[in-house]
Amino acid sequence: MFVRTESFRQFIRLYPVVTALVVIHIAIFLAINLPLFPQQLIFEKLAGVNVLIHMGEYWRLVTPIFVHVAFTHLLFNSFSLVLFGPALERALGKLQFILVYLACGVAANIATLLLKPPYYTHIGASGSIFGLFGIYLSIIFLKKEAMPQQGKQVILPIAALGVIMTFFQANINITGHIFGLIAGFLIGTVLIKIRPIRFL
Repeated sequence: MFVRTESFRQFIRLYPVVTALVVIHIAIFLAINLPLFPQQLIFEKLAGVNVLIHMGEYWRLVTPIFVHVAFTHLLFNSFSLVLFGPALERALGKLQFILVYLACGVAANIATLLLKPPYYTHIGASGSIFGLFGIYLSIIFLKKEAMPQQGKQVILPIAALGVIMTFFQANINITGHIFGLIAGFLIGTVLIKIRPIRFL
């Protein structure tokens, strides 16, 4: 379920939303880090800055989801998306997957806005990634027959480790991680009540 056996071309064809998200991650990362672009300006326009959101720059509830400055941050989030996104993109469909992915990230950013100080600045797809974990957890706990056993054996320890590591790493938006996970669980709870979800 989470083992990728497709060729590069097959992956792009089967999972265009996951592919597009990773491409956006990489493009913005390069734009910020290569000397060909006004790096600081790009970061300043896209990062989540609470005080600026309060002043009406509401796009900053969405744009931070796609922004990564450190290569390790980019690599971890993009790799997690490639591993855990495809099964949900196939199960939910392209449109519903991207809506759910963005909803989890926005929910994490709204929680950050409400609970963090005014000048707190945040970036990264982690809220959305944890949201995917939350959706998987809702299926495992509320509709266990829809999830293959091997999927449960992967998601449960990965989600638990992710939550634990959130509290032991520096410069982590703990609020975004936790509320992204909660948002994903709540969204998953609704989804499994209104439509059949089964992983092949």
